[in-house]
Amino acid sequence: MSRPRIGIVIGSTRPARFADKPAQWIFDLAAARGDFEVEMVDLRDYPLPFYEEDRSPAWGPLKGEVAQAWQKKVASLDGYIFTAAEYNRGPTAVLKNALDYAYNEWNGKPAAFVGYGGVGAARAIEQLRLHAVELQMAPIRAGVHILMADFVALMQGQAKLGEIPHLEDGAKAMLDQFAWWAKALKAARDADAAQAKAA
Repeated sequence: MSRPRIGIVIGSTRPARFADKPAQWIFDLAAARGDFEVEMVDLRDYPLPFYEEDRSPAWGPLKGEVAQAWQKKVASLDGYIFTAAEYNRGPTAVLKNALDYAYNEWNGKPAAFVGYGGVGAARAIEQLRLHAVELQMAPIRAGVHILMADFVALMQGQAKLGEIPHLEDGAKAMLDQFAWWAKALKAARDADAAQAKAA
C-alpha cells in the first residue's frame, strides 16, 4: 500500500495571518516521519465565494471553476490536518465555507486540528469536529492547542515552534494517532474501490 497523502490545510486567508507558522511546523514534523506524503494546501489558492452553487456537492460535481479545482484537490488527499483560528468561539468563515464546497471527497478520511488563540481554538475545533462527522470524516481525538501564553510568546518572537516541549509532545501524539487512522481508512477505501471494480 502506498503512503497516505495528507494535506496541511491553512484555515485562514488574512494578510497578516499567524496560520503560516503552525502550518509549516506541523508540515515539517509530519514530513520528517516518513510514513506520509505531505502537501501544503493554502485556501488563498482557492478563492471560493460564499457558497452559491445551485445544489449540494453531495449530489454531484459543482459548476464553478474554483469549486471544481477545490473538489479535485480534496479528492486527491487521504487525510487532512487543519490549522484553526478561533473567531467569536467558532472557526473562520473561510474554512467552514471550504468544507461546504465538497462532500464525497471528504468521506472516509481522517481529520486533525492544530488550533491557536485564547483557549487554543478548542471551541472552534469542537465545532469543526462536528462538521467533519457530518462530512463522513473521522476526526481524531488528539489535537494541538497553542494556548494564549504560547501564542503571545510566538507572536512577540520570544519563542519558536519546535522549542516548546509540550507542543512538540502534543504534535507527536496527534501525528501518531492520525497515522493509524490514515493507514486504516486508506486500506478500507482501497478495498472498497477494488470490490467495486470487480463487481
